[in-house]
Amino acid sequence: MISLTEAQAFTFSRLRSLPEVEIEAASAVGYYLAGPVVAVTDVPPFANTAVDGYALRFEEAANPPTRLHLAGEIAAGATSQGVELAPGSTVRVLTGAPLPAGTSAVVMVEDTRLDGDTVLVTKTLREGENIREAGSDIVQGASLFRAGTKITPAILGVLTSIGVKKVAVFGKPRVGVISTGDELSDESQLAPGKIYDSNRPTLLGLVAEAGAIPVDLGRIRDDKALLSAAFSQAAKDLDAVITTGGVSVGDYDYTKVVLEELSGGSMRWMQVAIKPAKPYAFGYIGGTPLFGLPGNPVSSVVSFELFVRPALLMLQGASVVKRPVVLATATTAFRRHQDGKLHFNRALASATSEGELKVGAVGIQGSHVLSGLAGSNCLALIPDGEGAAVGDRIKVMLTGEIRGDQ
Repeated sequence: MISLTEAQAFTFSRLRSLPEVEIEAASAVGYYLAGPVVAVTDVPPFANTAVDGYALRFEEAANPPTRLHLAGEIAAGATSQGVELAPGSTVRVLTGAPLPAGTSAVVMVEDTRLDGDTVLVTKTLREGENIREAGSDIVQGASLFRAGTKITPAILGVLTSIGVKKVAVFGKPRVGVISTGDELSDESQLAPGKIYDSNRPTLLGLVAEAGAIPVDLGRIRDDKALLSAAFSQAAKDLDAVITTGGVSVGDYDYTKVVLEELSGGSMRWMQVAIKPAKPYAFGYIGGTPLFGLPGNPVSSVVSFELFVRPALLMLQGASVVKRPVVLATATTAFRRHQDGKLHFNRALASATSEGELKVGAVGIQGSHVLSGLAGSNCLALIPDGEGAAVGDRIKVMLTGEIRGDQ
């Protein structure tokens, strides 16, 4: 067996991000920046009012009540060019409106009374009160985001605020998922000896969740010619390929034979010191990476989380590719025996009202028990030994949403 660290290093060191492309910023959410973003303008680009009110010289409201002459009005979207506050005067301004020259504070409408063309100010103001200065959010020339940053709706908002219309990002990989095995079925009713193919739809969903583009390559029978044609075509058309089953020690089915031939013998068939997901394979067919995952349903998902998901994020140019690992207090025992492996137990984490994280085991931990995985939102990392007791602090890899105490 080899360590998880070695298996991951072998995989990740052979991956490179996809070429960068330029796309419309409005469609860029979910992509990763291919280069740094520097502000080309101040935000806001001009001083403006944060409230509906009256622009004035703050020293003239030092001893309220103060009476000022109403000299005009400026709405949002209008210009204040050529408008200057004369001593003893004020200008009505609506939220977001540019300020007339000489303005040093804005009083809210609620702190005034209007009598014809006279405004009575009833509040003492601070210098700069209710004014959004130019560049108070973003200063021109500021470094905003690094390459590898995922574009979220909030980041898109920032990009839009500095006038970005197109953005350079890394492409999204098209990832094919193949099921192999004569025992698998997609039919409504199972024939004797058949099982439903749950791995392929699960993996397709995980590919989409990782931000890549899933491509369903279907179920291929245990036929060497069919398998060879399917894998060859997939490698030509796609950016990555995933298959499950046929990667264990002692397995000698057509999948393994075909992959050995197509990769020119470069596929590495690994036994990783983890449970589940011990068998794992990685290599290239031409220039396309291929991930061979174990056939048991839970094992294939855990293997995806440890190897494929980070790899797909690397192809997308992400600067952070691994799930967060945090400490939590065990609310159930995590029993195991010494076997030289790191165990990844399906578990459910939740946060207490004090913000502490707690975690308990979910269901039976067999590698074929998919139902327990469906009820989990994390994987508990149980190191080699006798396990963890209630109250122990253990590491958990977060894979889903954390909720509060129910």
